Amino acid sequence: MENRLIINVGRQLGSGGRIIAQKLAEEFNCHFYDREILNLAAKESGFSEKFFEQNDEQKGFLKTHFHVQLPLLGSNGYYAGGFSEEKLYQFQSDAIRAAAEQHPRCVFVGRTADYILRDNKDTINIFITASMDFRVKNVCERRDCTEEEARKMIENGESERAKYYNYYTGKTWGDARNYDLCVDASILGIERTKDFIAEFIKATI
Repeated sequence: MENRLIINVGRQLGSGGRIIAQKLAEEFNCHFYDREILNLAAKESGFSEKFFEQNDEQKGFLKTHFHVQLPLLGSNGYYAGGFSEEKLYQFQSDAIRAAAEQHPRCVFVGRTADYILRDNKDTINIFITASMDFRVKNVCERRDCTEEEARKMIENGESERAKYYNYYTGKTWGDARNYDLCVDASILGIERTKDFIAEFIKATI
């Protein structure tokens, strides 16, 4: 039976963190969870996945979309105090814990998984950064947009990620003290960064 291993990957937007996380999942024979967690949370809660997508790693979605009509789910205790972003976060957190319990080896991307699974001794927390030029280039290629548009996406997206992480964890997103390893992917490139992180994990487990 394989040893338990949970790898949590935080990442700057455009850093290639998701791709690196996928490659780590393949190398260590782990289940990979990124947006898959939103689907699991939706199934558990009974809400449409779009509610989780629109609130994904953001604070303030429901405050600015107060007209959204939400289904009532009978006597479910989660709704006794009314619907809120915190309830969405709790569903998502429960989905992450359930996935980590069901599968002995997992890779989670973002969504405060490092905080949610903080009591799990088999967890390694990674944060992937990159230079702005590297990230702008990646976003331009992925979104087929101008450099100016890419910079704006990065600035807005990272602001939302930081607010979300900081609010729910009480910590600071991207602070090296919150992770076992922080690495700049623009120095070595995607593949060699993956190799570097993999060597670190092998030396740790």
